Amino acid sequence: MKPDMFRQPVCILVGLGFPAQIRSVADAYRHLAEWPASFRDTAHSVAFKACGAALRGEIEPETARGLFAAFAEKHDLLAPETDAIAPSGLRRDKDPHVR
Repeated sequence: MKPDMFRQPVCILVGLGFPAQIRSVADAYRHLAEWPASFRDTAHSVAFKACGAALRGEIEPETARGLFAAFAEKHDLLAPETDAIAPSGLRRDKDPHVR
């Protein structure tokens, strides 16, 4: 395992709501670097600095992960966990609206 890999990825929503797995400090740093300047705030700054420090080996990757996850949560980027989404229970052959 690479030294900057997270123990567990942070799943965020990107684009039009597609889930993306942020698996490493480098992934998180790249995402934060691409964040529009007009939307940058204190949470962004803290997470961005932490990712830079983790890439330099100054702090642990899991510390940067926690700060990136906090940034993602503040900006409503965290994807819902798949096991938290209940199946609809509808079957195409039983749905009265599908012919």
